[in-house]
Amino acid sequence: MASSSTQKPYSTSSSGPTPKPNLDVFLSFRGEDTRYGFTNHLFVSLEGRGIHTFRDQKLKRGGEIDQELLRTLEGSRFSIIVLSERYADSKCCLEELDKVMDCRKERGQTVLPVFYHVNPSDVRKQTWSFGEAFAKHETTVDGEKMQRWKAAMNEATNLGGWHVVKDKESKEMQFTSEVFAKMKNMFAKMKKLRLLKVYYSDQLSLTTEENKLHLPIDFEFPPNKISSLGRVL
Repeated sequence: MASSSTQKPYSTSSSGPTPKPNLDVFLSFRGEDTRYGFTNHLFVSLEGRGIHTFRDQKLKRGGEIDQELLRTLEGSRFSIIVLSERYADSKCCLEELDKVMDCRKERGQTVLPVFYHVNPSDVRKQTWSFGEAFAKHETTVDGEKMQRWKAAMNEATNLGGWHVVKDKESKEMQFTSEVFAKMKNMFAKMKKLRLLKVYYSDQLSLTTEENKLHLPIDFEFPPNKISSLGRVL
């Protein structure tokens, strides 16, 4: 029998302190769609430029995320969600997406959606393959969880992002370079912010709540509008 509690089953650290980010990028993707193609290109491109990136090499089965993966996600500054044709088929991917959006709200994590060979409108409206996947899940998943998954997907889509259309592979490689260029600029801002924090921490007494230094934990980095490959409006 399902519990009447509304607490999410994967919520493990809500009562504890927010972990310090120790990873640059967490990649959320459907392995059967993109593991050996686009996601691999993206991973190699980011790692090769010194951006510490995590990709889960295990095949996702069932509908739960293991605790080690959760801690990795929570300890990341960015999440890149590769929304591909069969992404919503995986209950694990949907749970992962839900947790990513929680980290955005609760930990200030920056979330970057990528619409890979899918129409962003289909993702937002949950039609085409996404509608088919949710229809199948409704026969085995409780209503509360379904609502969370749908809300997380809608929220992610509304962030805007990059639309990778079906085209030549060279353009996909070009896209990974443009992602890196944006992230490099973001990391430069974060480095300056950390240096500013260190400087003021040495100058101010932080023993009382009133004197604590409050600096922004996030920036307006994600693109505001969806556009064609790599072009952020």
